[in-house]
Amino acid sequence: MLRQVAEGVLIHESEFCQSNAIVVQGRAGVLLIDPGVHGYEMACLANDLSDSGQTVVAGFSTHPHWDHLLWHAGLGAAPRYSTARCAATARDRLSDGLDSRRLGIPEQVPLDLLGLITGLPAEMAQIPWDGPHVRIIEHQAHAPGHAALLIEEPGVLVAGDMLSDALIPMLDLNDTADPIEDYLTALRLLEGVAGDVDVLVPGHGSIGRADQVRARIDQDRAYVHALRDAHVPSDPRVGPTAMPGWDWVGGVHARQLQLLARRHGGTTGPNA
Repeated sequence: MLRQVAEGVLIHESEFCQSNAIVVQGRAGVLLIDPGVHGYEMACLANDLSDSGQTVVAGFSTHPHWDHLLWHAGLGAAPRYSTARCAATARDRLSDGLDSRRLGIPEQVPLDLLGLITGLPAEMAQIPWDGPHVRIIEHQAHAPGHAALLIEEPGVLVAGDMLSDALIPMLDLNDTADPIEDYLTALRLLEGVAGDVDVLVPGHGSIGRADQVRARIDQDRAYVHALRDAHVPSDPRVGPTAMPGWDWVGGVHARQLQLLARRHGGTTGPNA
């Protein structure tokens, strides 16, 4: 079911990791960002849009992870965009197929339209469509070519897989030389637009309001600093204080500590 979070902006929350699909209403139809996970959820979304007389005229994937590259035939054949680096990374990763079992992809996820995205030129700073201005804020935290989107007129920040109340920062430890600095740079970029944000929509987790944006940036920065220094983070998303159903996040934290230690030729520090 669609839920309005700002004027002209609605979300559909998936059962899978509290994933948020975002619908932005335009003059000729809607922009659909990270449209969903389970097939039946995307079919429901397509039906809801059809029943309200709205057509999908454009799509956007915030980054090249499988759960953000999905689509459903019922959503139509609108152009699906991303940053150029995101699209190139998706093509490379999908060129040899997808091991859905290794990646833990549920059986209910339709993969036939996975990753059919077009990268926008690097100089293009907003999504080309007939609707509210949607500014592209590209960075390299979490995944190559990751984009946050600022829907300017209602003041909505679509953060992709950042600024979650449930997920810790998950660094890209495979495709970048300095994942810590990449993440801190991305947080500075988001901090630069924080004053224009009234509603925050993370890729996974709960919607935040204007008074929570800087708090989530600060929390993510503190976690990344703790990772860098191999300290135990005082972070409610890790350990026994994790939200119900998110206890696996502690394992992600431990794995990140291990991989960073290997990069630096040391041993892992304490972990929560």
